[in-house]
Amino acid sequence: MRVFLRDYGRHTLRMVPQSIMTTTSRPHQTALMRDRSPETLQQKKRRRATVTEATMSSVEVGMEARPSNSATPRELTQNPLKKIWMPLPCKNGLPDKRICQRMVCMTNCPTLIVTVGLPARGKTYISKKLTRYLNWIGVPTREFNVGQYRRECLKIYKSFEFFRPDNEEGLKIRQQCASAALKDVRQYLTDGGQVAVFDATNTTRERRETITAFAEQNGFKVFFVESVCEDPEVIAENIVQVKLGSPDYTNCNTEEAMEDFKKRIKCYENSYETLDEVLDRHLSYIKIMDVGRRYLVNQVQDHIQSRIVYYLMNIHITPRSIYLCRHGESDLNVKGCIGGDSGLSPRGKEFAKYLHQFIQSQEIGDLKVWTSQMKRTIQTAEAVSVPYEQWKALNEIDAGVCEEMMYEEIQQHYPLEFAMRDQDKYRYRYPKGESYEDLVQRLEPVIMELERQEHVLVICHQAVMRCLLAYFLDKTAEELPYLKCPLHTVLKLTPVAYGCKVESIYLNVDAVNTHRERPENVEVSRMAEEALLTVPAHQTSTFIAPQKMPCRQSQLTSEIKANRVEVGPLLSPRFVTTCVITCGPSGTVWT
Repeated sequence: MRVFLRDYGRHTLRMVPQSIMTTTSRPHQTALMRDRSPETLQQKKRRRATVTEATMSSVEVGMEARPSNSATPRELTQNPLKKIWMPLPCKNGLPDKRICQRMVCMTNCPTLIVTVGLPARGKTYISKKLTRYLNWIGVPTREFNVGQYRRECLKIYKSFEFFRPDNEEGLKIRQQCASAALKDVRQYLTDGGQVAVFDATNTTRERRETITAFAEQNGFKVFFVESVCEDPEVIAENIVQVKLGSPDYTNCNTEEAMEDFKKRIKCYENSYETLDEVLDRHLSYIKIMDVGRRYLVNQVQDHIQSRIVYYLMNIHITPRSIYLCRHGESDLNVKGCIGGDSGLSPRGKEFAKYLHQFIQSQEIGDLKVWTSQMKRTIQTAEAVSVPYEQWKALNEIDAGVCEEMMYEEIQQHYPLEFAMRDQDKYRYRYPKGESYEDLVQRLEPVIMELERQEHVLVICHQAVMRCLLAYFLDKTAEELPYLKCPLHTVLKLTPVAYGCKVESIYLNVDAVNTHRERPENVEVSRMAEEALLTVPAHQTSTFIAPQKMPCRQSQLTSEIKANRVEVGPLLSPRFVTTCVITCGPSGTVWT
């Protein structure tokens, strides 16, 4: 028997034979601990040397000992640890059942989230939000919508008759689609995914038992999410906002589509078996009743499931808007320095004044204002003349030893660090500072509170705004550090059915450009000119910036003809909407 230990960054833990751990009357004691008689200093040294020699000699071949301080300096790397999956013994092409049952008892085995509920109860809404959240915090997650498999199989939807319980052909096709989705789930979780969301009605106990057996056979944990809603107004609104826009009703008028969908719901109601506190007490699940008015949680098994429960208990569907903006231009922004805690420049103070006028034009009575604990956000919020809260979690990313330095200075003094950051900007951590990955973890409580609140104005910083925006727009870790969040621009986020509508509103106050694109050459051996090619121009810069690079569609400040919007009788010329973005399941739509 061997004790398996992992490598956790700086501390290398090895695989040690059980023979080292000589069993005594107490399992955690070794034979060397039996003798309680006093030891001399020389005896202690000899004992420690003996233990060290025995341990090092027993290290498995191929596992190198940790170098001492006198050895060559250890190279710092920012590469993420790779997840290693052990192949399972298979029989007839399927994993061994006994091995999989033992895997389910492990802490880090993959999780299968299964939605339960009648149509138009918000299952897909929950699935997409949950997938977006888990990916944002770094848990590889993918959604598998059985309805999409059915549309790919049938191509043309005729009517609700397909979903009738006595329609044997329709039942067979639906079962085939569910099986195909589960097959893809198994492939995804086997290839390194951590969480799969199986989005379907799953209204019968028989279907749920089949899914549970499938998960046990493959070594996955199962967590059910049931959405129960009896409010006819909420159901009708969900049908209008979401279902009538689906591909099933592309060529139907609203009344016909509404009637057909209600009949489709009736087809499921007769066979619907809700999760029962007694009959399903052995299952892990959360039951959401009437859009979050009540919750029932049962048998939460691990950390992932507890985070899922915590998240689902914070989201709501109340219409609201979230306003994101950076502080006004600061003195260090003008100099081209990163970090620091400087005050606003004259143009930054002018922006704060116009931000106050813009917020007044929105006529929001219960607006909450959040800032960081840094001067520039506090000075911006004070000009808005609205009570505000300070969040330490909203502070700018900590640049460590590079605080208050220009990019040119970082390249001059720390060229290796500058290149490593360009290679993996999301995971790179400044010396004695933070990475974007660290920042995402720090901002998770902020996201939870944003999901709970209604109208909020968040005055923050560039890196913080990128992380928040990546959550709402479902951006990847590779895209996140390069999202454009210019100064003196307000982003109005309005959650919609399966995504988020974003309006970019420029307040017509000039400011320096602080956005730096990823250079083409990210090698350590590159020339300084290549490293500084994408550094924006600033007052103290001695490097001539190149011409403006072509904008990509994923950037928020694309070259779109500006359209003026009326935001107040006297203020309309001041505010300009530069673009409107709607993010949803079909991708990014620009208007």
